[in-house]
Amino acid sequence: MRLTLNTDFSLRVLIHVGLCGGKLTTISDIAQSFGISKPHLMKVVNHLSQNGYLETVRGRNGGIRLMREPRDINIGQVVRDTENQLDVIGCLERRGYCPIERACVLRSALQDATQAFLAVLDAHTLADLIKPQRVLSSLLFDRRVSLRHS
Repeated sequence: MRLTLNTDFSLRVLIHVGLCGGKLTTISDIAQSFGISKPHLMKVVNHLSQNGYLETVRGRNGGIRLMREPRDINIGQVVRDTENQLDVIGCLERRGYCPIERACVLRSALQDATQAFLAVLDAHTLADLIKPQRVLSSLLFDRRVSLRHS
């Protein structure tokens, strides 16, 4: 299964914000850490805040932080909330024509595969993804500092 860039960026935002340990961070900081455009991240952050993952604080000293503890953010649910279409392939039935519609084992097998994929993600939380905190922090935050001085 291939996830969209929106989901990729959503997970990266959550990882970055989760590593901040409740302190505010900014979209600019995340954009620098991952090399992602700020306008795209603004859409991602807005979506994550509307879905109850992020708190946004406006103003000069504003930023974003997690609304929940990392252990309470399920990765499978994040994927479900960010992906519009989880089907592995488009089905001909939706296009109004499928000659094997009633006996389509392929569709059933692919639906099972999608559910298995999501079940694996359901077994992980954001806390699992940020567990190597020291290594991740040094990679993300040191990169941001070195980019500023370049």
